[in-house]
Amino acid sequence: FNPGFPQYMMDINLAKAKDAGVPVNTILSTMQGYYGGLYASNFNKFGKQYRVMIQASPEFRTNTEGLNKIFVRNSSGTMAPITEFVKMTRVFGPESISRFNLFSSIAITGAPNPGYSSGDAIKAIQEVAAQELPAGYGYEFSGLTREELASGSETIFIFILCLVFVYFLLSAQYESYILPFAVLFSIPFGLAGAYLFSIIFKLNSNIYLQISLIMLIGLLAKNGILIVEFALDRRRKGMPVVQAAVEGAVARLRPILMTSFAFILGLVPLMFASGAGAVGNKSIGTGAVGGMLIGTILGVFVIPVLFIIFQTLQERVSGPPKENYDDEGDDEEETLAIEAHKE
Repeated sequence: FNPGFPQYMMDINLAKAKDAGVPVNTILSTMQGYYGGLYASNFNKFGKQYRVMIQASPEFRTNTEGLNKIFVRNSSGTMAPITEFVKMTRVFGPESISRFNLFSSIAITGAPNPGYSSGDAIKAIQEVAAQELPAGYGYEFSGLTREELASGSETIFIFILCLVFVYFLLSAQYESYILPFAVLFSIPFGLAGAYLFSIIFKLNSNIYLQISLIMLIGLLAKNGILIVEFALDRRRKGMPVVQAAVEGAVARLRPILMTSFAFILGLVPLMFASGAGAVGNKSIGTGAVGGMLIGTILGVFVIPVLFIIFQTLQERVSGPPKENYDDEGDDEEETLAIEAHKE
């Protein structure tokens, strides 16, 4: 931004132009044609199309004396020199004036240093602007930064909405409003792992990392659902709560490890991506790998403990679950009942 750029201010004598019958639009279009250039037509040559531009030669545009050779037609049909209606004054000012929200403005761009997120950079700019800008001056963000600030609260809302949907689905599945917390409270361990890996690999908390967090909510909840479902099934068959939790975790340990580590190995190439879009690939891969690795390792130990806690609370509220029997036991009871009836 250079406020001392040399310029000429054109002042049109409106009264004299009106007396001569020369419209202001004619004066402006003439100046535009000789100095700025006007598009006139096209012509084809060598198989290509070229534009025809009307403009004065460079030697007539180097100084204000070239105005003496420019004429406009007045109302009587005669040609009058444009200098009769135009006065050029040498001034200094900015080369171009940009506006934002109808206010004169200058554009300032910046980028966060390595190890800092875009949120840290925005906060730093706000602090410097509050200290350095004089009275009567303000600032606004534009582009992606403006969208980031506008969607900051929406990101938290999306995360909360994901957890609420998971909670209601689990409540319907387990027929309990307490037991789903055994699954939900295991998710933060995996999310913490995603942030831990982003710090280790020096990645920013960008939109790609947030997408991987939303994906992790579903994947980590899936592991918790499997363990809780099998533990609850054994509890309904009369097994003690602690033993049911342990056997549920043991029964689903191998499938959980197989699916989780297969998912992790599939995302490892994204962690070391290069080229175009490498930052996004690294953020998604690192967040997902870190979250699944930490969430899976800690989940097989944490989820059974959470099941014991919340299943105990559930039974204190609604009593112990009714015992269920397998299909073979039901068939045997029906056969005995039929035989007894025949006798």
